Amino acid sequence: MKRRIAFTLLFTFFLNFNFAQAPKKPTAGEIYDAIEKLNFLGSVLYIAAHPDDENTRLISYFANDVKARTAYLSITRGDGGQNLIGPEISEFLGVIRTQELLAARKKDGGEQFFTRANDFGYSKHPDETLKIWSKNEVLSDVVTVIRKFKPDVIVNRFNHSTAGSTHGHHTASAMLSLEAFDLAGDKNYKTLLKNESIWKPKRLFFNTSWWFYGSQENFDKADKTNLLELEIGTFYKQKGLSNGEIASLSRSQHQSQGFGSTGSRGSETEYLEFLKGEFPINKNPFYGIDTTWNRVDGGNAIGVLLQQVQKEFNFLNPSASIPKLVKAYSLIENLKDEHWKKIKLEEIKNIIAACTGLYLEVVADNSSTTINSTNLLKIEAINRSDVPINLKGFSVYPFILEDRNDVLLKNNESYKTSIETTIPNNAKKTAPYWLIEKGTIGMYNVRDSELIGLAETPKQMSVNFIIEILATQIPFTKEVIYKYNDPVKGEIYKPFEVLPQISASFNEEVYIFADNSAQIVKVKLKALKDNIQGLISLKIPTNWKISPTSISFELTKKGEEKWVDFLMTPTTMKSEGIIKPEVSIGLEKFSNKLVEINYEHIPFQSVVMPSEAKIVRLNIRRKGQLIGYIQGAGDAVPTSLRQIGYTVVELNEDEITPEKIANFDAIIVGIRTYNTSDKATFYQKHLHNFVANGGNLIVQYHTNSRLKVDALAPYSLKLSRDRVTEEDSEVILNNPSHEILNVPNKISITDFEGWVQERGLYFPDEWDANFESVLTLNDQGESEKRGSLLVAKYGKGYYIYTGLSFFRELPAGVSGAYRLFANMISIGKNNNEKLLKN
Repeated sequence: MKRRIAFTLLFTFFLNFNFAQAPKKPTAGEIYDAIEKLNFLGSVLYIAAHPDDENTRLISYFANDVKARTAYLSITRGDGGQNLIGPEISEFLGVIRTQELLAARKKDGGEQFFTRANDFGYSKHPDETLKIWSKNEVLSDVVTVIRKFKPDVIVNRFNHSTAGSTHGHHTASAMLSLEAFDLAGDKNYKTLLKNESIWKPKRLFFNTSWWFYGSQENFDKADKTNLLELEIGTFYKQKGLSNGEIASLSRSQHQSQGFGSTGSRGSETEYLEFLKGEFPINKNPFYGIDTTWNRVDGGNAIGVLLQQVQKEFNFLNPSASIPKLVKAYSLIENLKDEHWKKIKLEEIKNIIAACTGLYLEVVADNSSTTINSTNLLKIEAINRSDVPINLKGFSVYPFILEDRNDVLLKNNESYKTSIETTIPNNAKKTAPYWLIEKGTIGMYNVRDSELIGLAETPKQMSVNFIIEILATQIPFTKEVIYKYNDPVKGEIYKPFEVLPQISASFNEEVYIFADNSAQIVKVKLKALKDNIQGLISLKIPTNWKISPTSISFELTKKGEEKWVDFLMTPTTMKSEGIIKPEVSIGLEKFSNKLVEINYEHIPFQSVVMPSEAKIVRLNIRRKGQLIGYIQGAGDAVPTSLRQIGYTVVELNEDEITPEKIANFDAIIVGIRTYNTSDKATFYQKHLHNFVANGGNLIVQYHTNSRLKVDALAPYSLKLSRDRVTEEDSEVILNNPSHEILNVPNKISITDFEGWVQERGLYFPDEWDANFESVLTLNDQGESEKRGSLLVAKYGKGYYIYTGLSFFRELPAGVSGAYRLFANMISIGKNNNEKLLKN
C-alpha cells in the first residue's frame, strides 16, 4: 500500500530519538533486567575530561547491579588525541570518539553527555586549561547537564586537589564538578537553558584507588574512614557475563585510542571518597535517598503493580505481563513529577514493546536527501504475541503528516505500507551541532542552547506510531533510517540524513608555495542530488591571483563527483591566508564540504562543515629528493613533504630491506611506529645500517610504553614523559652555528612562531654523549627540556630523534616547521650536493 500525504513543517524540536543502528531485539533475560531497572528511581552522574577516562567497571556496576540511571559526562570529545585506526584528527577524531563513547554506553548501560569544551591537547595545569576552555562557559555546561539529568550521586574520576601533578584537563574536570555541585541548586545561578529548574544532588564522590596514593602499600595504610568500598565483581546470570566482562566490552569500543580490553571475572573492589553533600552513614552511595516508586507523588500504586510484574515474570511468555504493564503505563502517565514521568514512560514503553515482540520500523529509499527532494518511506509494524494490538495511525515529524488508518496487528502477521514525503525549504540539515559554527581553540560555538550537553544532533525525521493495547493508546517514536543488504555482511543500517545539494572540498587542507610558481588547486564537487548545474569560484586573500575566476559545472546523478582545477599564483612575499569555495546553484550559494566517516564499530557519520584550505607562501630550500616514510600510528607528514617538492615513498614493513632502502636520501619513521609495528624489531637493524652507510634517519615521537624494539637508537636514548604544551613557549637555540639550524635554511626564533597545540611531547631525558641537543624549551615555570631535537653522527650518516610535533605543525601549514624539517632531511648533504631551491 502506498500513500502520498501533504504536510507542513512543525516548529517543535524533538530531542528524544534513538539513533540509527540495528534495532534492539531483547531476550527474556534482558526484559527482566529492564523491569528491575524500571523499579529503581535513582541516578548517578560520572564526570571526567575525555572519552576513555571513564571507569567502565563502575558505570556498569551502577547501571547493571544497582539498576540506577547512570550517565557519563565527558567534558571534551577527545579531539586533541591521536587516532590509531585512520587519518582523522582534530574535529573529525572528536566525531569518531563521540560515537565510540555512545557505543561504549550501549555495552555498559549508561547514557552520554558532553560540554562545549574542545580538547586542545595536553595541559599541565588546570589554570591553563580553564583559561583556554573559558571556565565560566564550561562550568555553565556542567551545571546544565546536572540540572537536565538530575543525579542523586555525582562521581568524579579525578582528584580536584592535585593541580599541576597530572593532565590539567583531568584536574579541571574534577574542579568544575566540585563547583557545579553547589551551583546546580542555586536559584540565582543561571545557565543558557530555557525554563530550567534547579537541582541539588545528594552527594559527591571521588573514584579513588591505590594509584592516586602512589602505591598499593600507601593505600593499604591510608585512613579509609571517608571511603566507601564497593564490591563490583557481580556475575549477571541473565546476561551470562560478569561486571568486569561488560566493562571490558565497553572499554574496547575506544578503538581509535587502542584501548581493547580483556574481561575480568571474580571479586573486584572500587572505592569512592566522600567529598560533599550528606555523608552516607551506612556506606551506601544512595543512603537516605528513596529509590522506590514512593519517591514520587502517586508512585506507591505503581510500585506495588510493578513489583508484581517483576515477581510474576514468565521468561517463557513475557507477554503475560502486558495487562499489568499497560495499567502501570496509564498510572505513570498521570504522575505530576515530569522528570521521572518522562524517564519511566520511555522505559516502560520499551518493555511493553519487547514483551509483545512489537517491531516498528521506518526505512527511507535512500541514505540521504536534500531540500525539496521527495523520498519514499517504507513502514513495517508487526505484533509477535497473542496480545490484541491495533495500529491506530502514525504521523511523521517534524512534519504534520498523519495516517489514521486503524489496522489490527495480528500475531506474527507483518503490516507494511509506504508514503512519499518532500523535504521543505526550512528543514534543518544534518551536521554535528558543535561543528556548524567556527569555534575557538578551547571552545565549540553552539548557537542553540537546548543542544548543549547532548552527545549528537537530534535527527530531522521520525515517525510517531499510535499503538492501542488493551484499550490504552501508547505512542512509539522511531527515527527514519536507511538499510540495505550487503552480500557479505548482510543487513546494514545507516542514518537517514538531510544534506546540502552539493559538497565542495579541496584536495589538500594546506597548499604550500615554496616560490613564485603558480600551482593547481583542485576542488572536488560531489552531487548530493540528481541534476545539478551551477558555477564555482574561490574566495582568496588580497595579492593572490586565481584563474579562471569561475567554472561552470553540471552533475547529472546523485553521488557523481567532478574535479575542477584553478591555477593559483602566490604573492611574492611571505604570506598566509584562507581560501574558500563558493558554489552558486540558481539563487542559492554553498560553501560546505561533506566528510564521510565509516568504521564498522560505530554508525556511519556524515560531517557537513565549512569548506576551506590554508595557503602559505614561504621561502624554503632543500637538499635530497627521495624520501622513504614508515607509517606508525598514522600521520599526514608524507603529504606535507610532497607539497614542498620531495618524492616520498611510503614503505610497508616487508619493504624495509637493505636493497630497497639503499637509495633513499633519508628515511623518516612516523609517529609511534616502534609502538605499533610488530616487525620493527626485525627491520630496525636495516635502518641503522642505512645510517651507517651514509643515510639520514629521522625518528619522530614515541611513547616509552609498549615499545616493540629493545632500543630506539644506535646509541643509548631514554624516553620520558617530558612535554611542552605551550605552543608559544620560548625556544633557545643551543648552538646557533649547528648545521641543522643554518643550511639550507637559516633557522631563527621566528620559525617557532605560529605553532599549534603544543611544541612537542615525550622528549628523551637521558642520552648518549654522541647525541647533540639542538634546542632548549620549557613551559612557563618549569625546568628546561633539552631533548626535543637530538642529532647524532653514526657511521657516515645521521640519526635524528625528535619529539617536536611535526605531525601537527606540517599539516597546519606552519612555515618554520617546514624549514626546520627540510634542514633535518638535508643534514650531511649540504657540502656535496647542489642546493635545491623550490
